[in-house]
Amino acid sequence: MSARLASGIWVSAYLTRLRLADIPAYVTAKGDAQAGAVVVKVALLDGTARAFERRSDLTSGARAWMQMAEGPEAEVDAMLTRQRARDPDLWLIELEDRQGRTLLDEDGLSD
Repeated sequence: MSARLASGIWVSAYLTRLRLADIPAYVTAKGDAQAGAVVVKVALLDGTARAFERRSDLTSGARAWMQMAEGPEAEVDAMLTRQRARDPDLWLIELEDRQGRTLLDEDGLSD
């Protein structure tokens, strides 16, 4: 069993990767530095957005990024506001990218 990287360290590394790829990113809610869950929202700059969270596969136990919402940006924002109200340790990271790039499938970020 491998140790999980502290959330604050993962977020910092992720923001660096995004900056290097010229993808604007903002931490809109800072969660628990050690164990807070992370949600990534990408605004497609056309009034729509997608949100992703890391989930564990029930069969293998492997963790992967899964899309949790897609639609009008205001609706995605409302859902994320409700989720943050239920979990104050949650990190929310917002990206702006017309192509919807998140880099979450890249080595070091995907697991």
